[in-house]
Amino acid sequence: MNACQRTSSGLACLVIAMLAASTGCTSFMEPRNPVPVTPPGPSPQSPVPRELEMVTLPRYVIEPPDILLIEGVKLVPKPPHHLETFDVVLIRVIGAFPEQPIDNTYNVDADGTVNLGPTYGRVRVLGATIEEAEDLIREQLAKVLTDVDVSVSLVASAGAQQITGQHLVAMDGRVNLGTYGSVYVAGLTSEQARAAIEQKLGERLEDPEVFVDVLAYNSKVYYIITQGAGLGDDVSRQPITGKETVMDAVAALGGISQVSSTRMWIARPAPNGVGCEQILPINWNEIAQGGATATNYQLMPNDRLFIAQDRLTNFNTVVNKILNPFEKVFGFVSLGTSSANRVVRFGLGNTF
Repeated sequence: MNACQRTSSGLACLVIAMLAASTGCTSFMEPRNPVPVTPPGPSPQSPVPRELEMVTLPRYVIEPPDILLIEGVKLVPKPPHHLETFDVVLIRVIGAFPEQPIDNTYNVDADGTVNLGPTYGRVRVLGATIEEAEDLIREQLAKVLTDVDVSVSLVASAGAQQITGQHLVAMDGRVNLGTYGSVYVAGLTSEQARAAIEQKLGERLEDPEVFVDVLAYNSKVYYIITQGAGLGDDVSRQPITGKETVMDAVAALGGISQVSSTRMWIARPAPNGVGCEQILPINWNEIAQGGATATNYQLMPNDRLFIAQDRLTNFNTVVNKILNPFEKVFGFVSLGTSSANRVVRFGLGNTF
């Protein structure tokens, strides 16, 4: 093969390599355009939200380890309900003494009884249905009254205490509802989670109604990565509230560290196998000194704000890391030589 053929073959390989590199997503490289870069404004095809042009985030999707607030609005057990300790019942009696009426709510005490007062006494209703409780109360009142009519209705079940409160979304995406079991809520909105919880409670309750809200938004975050100038990268995890910009992220760090430069960009991930990751260069000097908003981007969940290292500081750190071992070796050798000289001098002095 002559030189011309070798040259043609090399050019062909170079063209093929360039065409292959131009298709699909390429591996991450530092932004090719030197900063400062002021990208064009957002368009319907490729919107890039930024300061003064911010957007609302998509509907919040529940994920571990979010904390949900669940409150029972209507939690009535399916009939027949057997009264339990700490249930609340409404008891109304027609024919009671006028000065001691019975028309109020009563708790089922720890001993399984309801206290109707000193005149009427206590009635044990634990384990009884509503109809059976009416008969038991009527029998008790018949000891002191001649003609009575008793009505009992359930106001609140003790089971509601196992639902109302704060609930952590566990690693498996479920919330625990106590004796009613657990419900898978990961990937759902608050409305969808409410429907799923009500469906689960419907297995034991009559047309249950609950209120569901996200109390702690723990699953949506962004990251700030500060290059450590040869000493390793620092990573800070920050919560997303929907209004963070690059300026907010730098403020969360307390400013740019001494080992950092003003070179920074946002790495915005894409779903696996869908589209390409975005690299958004940032002009910090324009944002901080000029009040420009073009690169003060709005941060999205899972964004990586990368703050590059100062090259001179990095060079100094690398040089020190290379030279330090030799300095220690030379220092040890120098110390050993100095000690040996002292020993020799001491020995010669004793000789003479």
